[in-house]
Amino acid sequence: MLFDNKELAEKMIRTQIKSRGIYNERICEAMKRIPRHLFISGSAKQRAYGDYPVSIGHGQTISQPYIVALMTDLLQIRETNRILEIGTGSGYQTALLAELAEEVYTIERIPELLKRAKMILNSLGYVNIYFREGDGTVGWSDEGLFHRIIVTAAAPFIPEELKNQLADNGILVIPVGDYHSYQVLKVIQRTGTRFETRESIGCRFVPLIGKYAFTDE
Repeated sequence: MLFDNKELAEKMIRTQIKSRGIYNERICEAMKRIPRHLFISGSAKQRAYGDYPVSIGHGQTISQPYIVALMTDLLQIRETNRILEIGTGSGYQTALLAELAEEVYTIERIPELLKRAKMILNSLGYVNIYFREGDGTVGWSDEGLFHRIIVTAAAPFIPEELKNQLADNGILVIPVGDYHSYQVLKVIQRTGTRFETRESIGCRFVPLIGKYAFTDE
């Protein structure tokens, strides 16, 4: 199936993103540019621009466009930011971050997903993305502190390891709660040694698996 990426993307922004109150033009323009269907395999490509998450295999999903836009908006990304992403998944959120920030460091625990996402992102010409296979709950401490951290899976609590890798005035966005039901999207901002937390919306994500989250059982 051939896609008119521009028309579908513009409709997605108009009916799913701006209609729900997200008007950040940097985000909207970037989402128009990114060919979302390339991050989805097989017949599921036909649902790429729909208002829902889509399976990408291995028990994982590419998030609903609105959720991707909302989490990105909550990060308040600046062009000079270094971002840590926990859960590369399809690579679509990674692409959006790479459009907006200086550098993106992304971690994925499922090797097949990481390999595919890396292939797609490299084919699209991104040169500011760094990949790691492993446990995202421990972060990427050997790369120093990050201005922004985004977690794209539900954690039972906010991992201290990730909070400690947040730079001063940095922002962490993470869904927290029981993965068997719904979670709450939380926004944590660091000021010196203080961490202020506020809640955004209810959401539902696959579980975050790792040393400082859920176990893979």
